[in-house]
Amino acid sequence: MERATFGGGCFWCVEAAFEELEGVESATSGYAGGYTEDPTYRAVCSGETGHAEVVQLEYDPDRIEYADLLEVFMTIHDPTTPNRQGPDVGSQYRSAIYTHDEGQLETATAFVDELERTGVYDGIVTEIEPLEEFYEAEEYHQNYFEKNPTDAYCRMHAAPKVEKVRETFDERVSTDH
Repeated sequence: MERATFGGGCFWCVEAAFEELEGVESATSGYAGGYTEDPTYRAVCSGETGHAEVVQLEYDPDRIEYADLLEVFMTIHDPTTPNRQGPDVGSQYRSAIYTHDEGQLETATAFVDELERTGVYDGIVTEIEPLEEFYEAEEYHQNYFEKNPTDAYCRMHAAPKVEKVRETFDERVSTDH
């Protein structure tokens, strides 16, 4: 198993989308990229901890490659909007790729450079940096979409990301869903 960590707005939405994929064994909501130890949701939302809401994946590289995860990630959020995804505004919602080793750093950098070069996106603001520390979010945030499918926020923001994954990456979607 390997790990990948992405920040692309509200972690409920990112987590729900990645949980659809074959080879993703777990998706855990949490915080990364900040300077406060053991941050809480309330502290992260204040914007004063420096953390982003992120999702850390455990995945089987024999079933899904890191580059495939990057492709899904860049498809389910807007990598050109600084500190904002949909209705969520603040540095905690920034677009970020936190790498776990040199290989991921090189792959992510090359992937983003290629998207810019080919004009898929113009002005990508996604941060790419080594993961220093991952803090798991409070239990009530884990599997939030699965536990709260009728929640208005989930219906308006998480559900469309899940549908986009199912439609765009249907060959990679787990049959367990």
